[in-house]
Amino acid sequence: MSTPPFLLLSQIFIFFAFTINANSDLETLLKLKESVVGTASSALNDWKNITTNSSTFPFVHYCSFSGVTCNNDLRVISLNISNVPLFGTIPPEIGLLDKLGNLIMFGDNLTGTLPLEISKLSSIKYVNLSNNSFSGPFPREILLGLIELESFDIYNNNFTGELPTEFVKLKKLKTLHLGGNYFHGEIPEAYSHIESLLWLGLEGNSLTGKIPKSLALLPNLEELRLGYFNSYEGGIPPEFASISTLKLLDLANCNLDGEIPPSLGNLKKLHSLFLHANRLTGSIPSELSGLESLMSLDLSINQLTGEIPESFVKLQNLTLINFFKNNLHGPIPPFIGDLPNLEVLQIWGNNFTLELPENLGRNGRLLKLDVTDNHFTGRIPPDLCKGGRLMTLILMENYFFGPIPEQLGECTSLTRIRVRKNYLNGTIPAGFFKFPVMDMLELDNNYFTGQLPTEINANNLLSLVLSNNWITGNIPPSIGNLKNLVTLSLDKNRLSGEIPQEIASLKKLVTINLSGNNLTGEIPSSIALCSELTLIDLSRNQLAGEVPKEITKLDSLNALNLSRNQLNGAIPGDIGVMNGLTVLDLSYNDLSGRRPTNGQLKFFSDKSFVGNPKLCSPRATFCPSASNSAQNSHKSHSGKFTTAQLVITIIILVTVALLLAVTWVFVKKEKFKNSKIWKLTAFQKLYFRAEDVLECLKEENIIGKGGAGVVYRGSMPNGIDVAIKKLVGRGTGHHDHGFSAEIQTLGRIKHRNIVRLLGYVSNKDTNVLLYEYMSNGSLGEMLHGAKGAHLRWETRYRIAVEAAKGLCYLHHDCSPSIIHRDVKSNNILLDSDYEAHVADFGLAKFLQDAGASECMSSIAGSYGYIAPEYAYTLKVDQKSDVYSFGVVLLELITGHKPVGEFGDGVDIVRWVNKTISELSQPSDAASVLAVVDSRLHSYPLGSVINLFKIAMMCVEEESCARPTMREVVHMLTNPPQSTTATTTLLN
Repeated sequence: MSTPPFLLLSQIFIFFAFTINANSDLETLLKLKESVVGTASSALNDWKNITTNSSTFPFVHYCSFSGVTCNNDLRVISLNISNVPLFGTIPPEIGLLDKLGNLIMFGDNLTGTLPLEISKLSSIKYVNLSNNSFSGPFPREILLGLIELESFDIYNNNFTGELPTEFVKLKKLKTLHLGGNYFHGEIPEAYSHIESLLWLGLEGNSLTGKIPKSLALLPNLEELRLGYFNSYEGGIPPEFASISTLKLLDLANCNLDGEIPPSLGNLKKLHSLFLHANRLTGSIPSELSGLESLMSLDLSINQLTGEIPESFVKLQNLTLINFFKNNLHGPIPPFIGDLPNLEVLQIWGNNFTLELPENLGRNGRLLKLDVTDNHFTGRIPPDLCKGGRLMTLILMENYFFGPIPEQLGECTSLTRIRVRKNYLNGTIPAGFFKFPVMDMLELDNNYFTGQLPTEINANNLLSLVLSNNWITGNIPPSIGNLKNLVTLSLDKNRLSGEIPQEIASLKKLVTINLSGNNLTGEIPSSIALCSELTLIDLSRNQLAGEVPKEITKLDSLNALNLSRNQLNGAIPGDIGVMNGLTVLDLSYNDLSGRRPTNGQLKFFSDKSFVGNPKLCSPRATFCPSASNSAQNSHKSHSGKFTTAQLVITIIILVTVALLLAVTWVFVKKEKFKNSKIWKLTAFQKLYFRAEDVLECLKEENIIGKGGAGVVYRGSMPNGIDVAIKKLVGRGTGHHDHGFSAEIQTLGRIKHRNIVRLLGYVSNKDTNVLLYEYMSNGSLGEMLHGAKGAHLRWETRYRIAVEAAKGLCYLHHDCSPSIIHRDVKSNNILLDSDYEAHVADFGLAKFLQDAGASECMSSIAGSYGYIAPEYAYTLKVDQKSDVYSFGVVLLELITGHKPVGEFGDGVDIVRWVNKTISELSQPSDAASVLAVVDSRLHSYPLGSVINLFKIAMMCVEEESCARPTMREVVHMLTNPPQSTTATTTLLN
């Protein structure tokens, strides 16, 4: 039966309509792919322009593209392309997808600005472009056409300007997340008129002013996030207590002051209250017991006083209590142990007293307990791990006594035990050394007795610290099973026997301290197989034999202390070529011979060698022990030197001289020949060749040496000077002396205060990096050398600002974020105008997740600059760089080096803290005057005080208390008005 004409025409019309729409959407998708996919990415590889076998609609295949959803009319209604390496921009053609309801492209590394054509997406309901790198002023015009918009999320980008008020016109908007950008100014009062709003996130910007109390007028608001990096005036609006629908209130880390409004207790639906890292004062309101739905309460890092309210017994849903870093006191109420859902209790850094509740942990849900730095006494509650879930047990710096409960020795869920600095006794539970997920065991400074267990196999253990106890017996050979161990500290015990050879199995070991025991035998030469070692302390034992020459192969070693033993023989001369060695103590042994002075050894004072009566000074004209050794070695060869022997000797010398000459000519030719196979890779236009660079690698051109290689100054034919860093050996991974990290990092970033990598020269054996030359060298050389006296305060402050901007760029403007990992004054270079440039990224690491930290298997940083948390978390993050930068600021203020000028074990941070703690009349001015560089002839006291305060914030012991580099730059560039008016002081 034939098809009626009208029906045939209808089908033809529908076919062509579908075809036109399909063709349009397909072309748009292909244009989108072309714009968003970077040259190095293989993403969206199934987005191809191919024709299907469908006889009806030849273009429907695009509906099966990854991340694409179509409706029944074959129009694209959803794009969900997330966590894909795209590295491009969104094109204007996006506006042609006029049926699009969902645009979800988060975590794709997209850049540029948002095209205005987004405003044409009149059907769009959900937009999520978070965790990208969009920049520039937010194009508020795009909001005018999005009349159906319900959710808009641009969290963690780089948008600037003031917050757009156009959102008020979107009557269906329920979720608005503008956090993690650079918006500034005040929160618009107009936002209180977005009546449909359920979720408002403005955290992580640069907002100022007061928090509008009018936000309490939002009738349906469930989550409100306004903290983190914003800096408001005043306190928490009491009016927020009227938002009866509110479930989450996050006002953390945004400079709030005043007291916590008791009226917040009226928020019956609130499950999370985050007010930490502010300047809140007063006591914890007992009225908060009205928060009957509350699960998470974080009031940490404030200035709160008083006790934990007894009325909190009503908060039976609490799972997290964070009260740490306040001034709270009194006992912990017994009902805390009865809370049925409590999982996290962190109350460290207060003044709590008496005993922990004996019933703590009996609910079977406890995960984390940290009560460090209080005044607790009594015994450790026995049921902390009753549910088998306890992960971290941290009881440091209290007055706990008695043995560790036996039950904890069976708590295999534990990942971290830190009970240092208490009065605990008895034997250490053997189970601690077998826990499968344990990464840290710190029991030092107690009164533990007994021996170490013969069986040790905690495979994930990174840090084992048992110092200053009464432990006896041998170090068991099974210590070698700790393959991932980074820190081993067994010092100040009563251990005996020999150091087991199995120590050599600890390939990731960075620190080993066995000092202050009764160890005997020789130092095992196999210790040199622990190639990551930066500190070896075997002092105050009864070790004998010679200093193993193999130790000199430890390229990363910073500190070596073998003092107060019974070591004999000569000092290995190769210790002098250990460029990283900054601390050496061989005193009070039985060493003999002439003390070598080559390389690094010439920088160590006599104090490092005192107490070795047979050891001769390098200045001594006669050394009996060296002479006796020489006489003994030649005793069997005594006799007259005959004429025949003289002739033979001359012939041999002439022959050797001829061979050397021939060899020199051959090497010269080979060197020229090999230069032909060197390859120059440039990151910008360079007007010189590889041969020009190689010609500069001469002894007289050396301007610096470090653990990674030698730095030369090179004058190129075009008259430009460059810094040439020669790295020996390419290798792979972490054995390439930082080459891969430097190329990967510096080759892709550009900032005025980051040293520019011009390119590199390489062959199969060697890599040579080319940097812009900095004529004034490093800040460390300038500050601690003869020129330090001429470094005026204004110059010092400017250097601080410029270096901070460079680090801020690495932390906050690079994608992914970059941690330097070796911030120090020697890695801040100064050009001819004394402008600062952050340099040397040989230790730099990328953070794919800016909110995460990375556990390092080798030491991160240089002695004196390393953040204290590295010693016990073995993790580095951006706050580790902040600590190191704080040390640099203290160098600028005091003129002192980080270590070496304050006595053994004291660095610049400890010295400053000790100095200001001993002031009879403490004040900001008195603190500065007590430590400021005496070489400064004049300085504005207010400016120095400002920098000093910033430095002390940066070197806070707790990383969470340190500012970000973005905050540091803001504080440096926006000093208090009073600092500019302070009278200049003359020394």
